Amino acid sequence: VQLQASGGGLVQTGDSLRLSCTAPSNTLSRGTVGWFRQAPGKEREFVSASGRGTYYADSVKGRFTISTDNAKNTVYLQMNNLKPEDTAVYYCAADDRSFSIRSYFFTASRYYYWGQGTLVTVSS
Repeated sequence: VQLQASGGGLVQTGDSLRLSCTAPSNTLSRGTVGWFRQAPGKEREFVSASGRGTYYADSVKGRFTISTDNAKNTVYLQMNNLKPEDTAVYYCAADDRSFSIRSYFFTASRYYYWGQGTLVTVSS
């Protein structure tokens, strides 16, 4: 299963973007979905996830919102008040399991399905 992520682009500080990712319907309704990002020269880091609970990295809390539309088999990441430090390739991830252990949500290796990544560049 290949997830399809889209919506990245070049924006200015303070702008908004909405990333989209299509995923299998069963995964969205019964499993766990998440967003990670990787900036140049840095390791991939957790951004947000949704399943039994909803979680955000401290760096994006209050600015980013994860949501799902099961009818469209799509998970979204609404990103508001973007900052230059948000510049990265954003990856959507999913797993058929509904994580019950909090740390699993934050751990990239726990997710089985991955999208190809979409680049977000925020200029100052």
